[in-house]
Amino acid sequence: MRPIELVNCVRRKTLCLLTGSIKSGISCMDSVDRKCIKKVLIVRPNHRLGNQLLISPLIQEVHRMFPDSKIDLFVKGPLCRVLFHNDEAVDDIMTLPRKHFNDFFCYVAGWYKVRSKKYDLVINVVSTSSSGRIATKVARSTYKIFGDEADVNVLINLPYKKHIAVKPIYNLRTYFSALGYDEMTKELPLLKIQLSDAELLAGKEVLRRYIADDKKETIALFTFATGAKCYQQEWWQQFLQELKQRFDNYNIIEILPAENVSQIGFSIPAYYSKDLREIASVLANVRLFIGADSGMMHLAVAAGVTTVGLFSITKMDVYAPYGNLNKGIDTTRVTMNQLMDEINASLPQLN
Repeated sequence: MRPIELVNCVRRKTLCLLTGSIKSGISCMDSVDRKCIKKVLIVRPNHRLGNQLLISPLIQEVHRMFPDSKIDLFVKGPLCRVLFHNDEAVDDIMTLPRKHFNDFFCYVAGWYKVRSKKYDLVINVVSTSSSGRIATKVARSTYKIFGDEADVNVLINLPYKKHIAVKPIYNLRTYFSALGYDEMTKELPLLKIQLSDAELLAGKEVLRRYIADDKKETIALFTFATGAKCYQQEWWQQFLQELKQRFDNYNIIEILPAENVSQIGFSIPAYYSKDLREIASVLANVRLFIGADSGMMHLAVAAGVTTVGLFSITKMDVYAPYGNLNKGIDTTRVTMNQLMDEINASLPQLN
């Protein structure tokens, strides 16, 4: 084991020991006037694109429940500032460096800032996050939700009850419903990135450079994913061949990852950028996005494009694109022809 891996392993085990005694549930919420909730902290110290986008429904929910409140975020890495800088509900974004020991003073400063502020409500997004539980514990707040699951008997008939973006919303609703507020039947917010009209127009102009016919609508593919989630080149090549035959009246482009690699050998027009907001603006102008479970898949959902997520190892009920016409497909259970039928059936307006 490399030294850095050993340090991270020790760090994780230490955090688990420290958080083992932190009580579950919500603290001190025997009664509360929602109008008194003015300052809220959402805790999600994770640097990955998808995980940061997945807190956007909770941000919308908090803003709906407490419309006069200001929301701070406690996250990791620089992406959150890019993703939420247009969101009027978000007041301050406090960040930890991705590599703690490479930037130790910034790491300490991030924790100090959390402790230095006073909140009315702190919400830890993921109950199994040791850093999240510690941040929720040390934050100064009247009320705290540590992220543990609500009563399964309450959630059993509710949609997307296991989804990582929805669980913290149901946790929040459960506690306030117990206080007499009618919350559980409210419409669920979806992933969302706030794009300006100027950004959307710029994305449309960028897209035009990559399509053969601007009178046709466009399907965007993302052929990359991390680790075992990434499908082999042979699989994608067969997929592309079938897709071209089924949807021959559409432009098809590829969205490239930061690594600038293609599982289809750059055989179709390929768009590359490191500007996440520009990528989202381009995606907002396509008709359909298809890709494996990845941060880019969640970015497509947040941009408002109909999204089909391809799953082979990760849990669809936890990570699949939800709402509207979005869906996840378990590719281990279907043939390529059946997969095309699934896409076609789920998106009848493409026929």
